[in-house]
Amino acid sequence: QTRRLEDLISVGPAMLREFKLLGIRSVAELARQKPERLYRKLERKTRKRQDPCVLDTFCAAVAQARNPRLAVEKCQWWWWSRKRKGEAST
Repeated sequence: QTRRLEDLISVGPAMLREFKLLGIRSVAELARQKPERLYRKLERKTRKRQDPCVLDTFCAAVAQARNPRLAVEKCQWWWWSRKRKGEAST
């Protein structure tokens, strides 16, 4: 069974809209992305500064897209927030 973007943990309606805006249509396309580039591209497209939690959600989504067996805690955007802030072990 093919995984869909909406099947990924931490990906809700708002993130699906962001993926659409960024031209991401599938998990396979997402797996080829770099979260930091997606974040900067989103800021350029929206002409707004994005909350850093958006970057964390991109990290969680890309990690899941690349690894369907990713540990469940790493599928959560807040795990990536703690990592970004230096609070999580890698």
